[in-house]
Amino acid sequence: MSLYIGLMSGTSMDGVDGVLVDFPASSDPGRSLALTVLAHAHAPMPAALGAELLALNRSGPDELHRAALAANALAELQAGVVARLLDAGGQPASAVRAAGSHGQTLRHRPGEFDGTGYTLQLNAPALLAERCSIDVVADFRTRDVAAGGQGAPLVPAFHAAVFGGGSQPRAVLNVGGIANLTLLPDGDAATLRGFDCGPGNALLDHWSRLHTGQPFDDDGRWAATGQVDTALLAALLADAWFAKPPPKSTGRDLFNAEWLGRALGGAARDPADVQATLLELTARAAIDALRAAAPGTRELLVCGGGAFNGALMRRLAALWPGLQVASTASAGLPPLQVEAAAFAWLARQCCERLPGNHPGVTGAHGERILGAIYPA
Repeated sequence: MSLYIGLMSGTSMDGVDGVLVDFPASSDPGRSLALTVLAHAHAPMPAALGAELLALNRSGPDELHRAALAANALAELQAGVVARLLDAGGQPASAVRAAGSHGQTLRHRPGEFDGTGYTLQLNAPALLAERCSIDVVADFRTRDVAAGGQGAPLVPAFHAAVFGGGSQPRAVLNVGGIANLTLLPDGDAATLRGFDCGPGNALLDHWSRLHTGQPFDDDGRWAATGQVDTALLAALLADAWFAKPPPKSTGRDLFNAEWLGRALGGAARDPADVQATLLELTARAAIDALRAAAPGTRELLVCGGGAFNGALMRRLAALWPGLQVASTASAGLPPLQVEAAAFAWLARQCCERLPGNHPGVTGAHGERILGAIYPA
């Protein structure tokens, strides 16, 4: 057995997902992804920590002190997930080679300001290693940015290995806080492409919290009661970012409450209509990008929390008649395990001194080993 743990806290900031993964021994560890998920655990984000992480996404007072304490709190939450994974998987900490901890993205501005820019994931990997007695691999994105890349998305290479080789052209759509697409290669791995395509759940969840008090719109039921505001949708899609060619990535730095507020312009609108419009924005941005980049696609696998939004899944299918839309569970990996499993794989890549990025996706100058190791 070759055991790794993956920990992911995405831009939805709704909690930490963790998986304990077995990667069978292979003569080519960079390619073999016949993985088995032995355990999956989720810890919801404590309300106070979630609010602090959202606040830290914007400039504010005493940021360094507050960010350091928030990182410690996040590491303690992750450590609890690791303990549950080991218990559920019946494994001691000593059996796990490493845990890949993505951390919480607070700022993502690659290529800006000084030509290099930065990406910032709040994390405390040394504390996590201390708590869990397991090597921790963290800081996956900065090496790709240093090499001229976007630092995101990093999961397409994992998607290709797990979901590639289908009988028809296939793509993967991850709908977390931000949505990203992977266009799976047809035989030649060099043709792999992937990019962020727009907002995912971040704006939908924000609007739900603001107007219903609920952390998310369960199954898209509230959105289904509203009508799409075509003028608002056009204003949102008019943002220049959507027309920008790949490689590209984004985050809450762009798609946030202030961005939405500017488009709303203070006009009175039915909140349910706005929710319906935001759902349409997520679906339209993804399908428009997929049509433009891979018009031959016949199957779309969806992962992330958005895979559980029935209204969104139906809208994705309706926007492209003939496109088969299903969750990644239909291809063997449940949607809430995909990103965490990807960071278990990235930890494995780092430990094996193998590249974790794909230059055709991120725009980096070449393949790079990603991550820094914090020994137990």
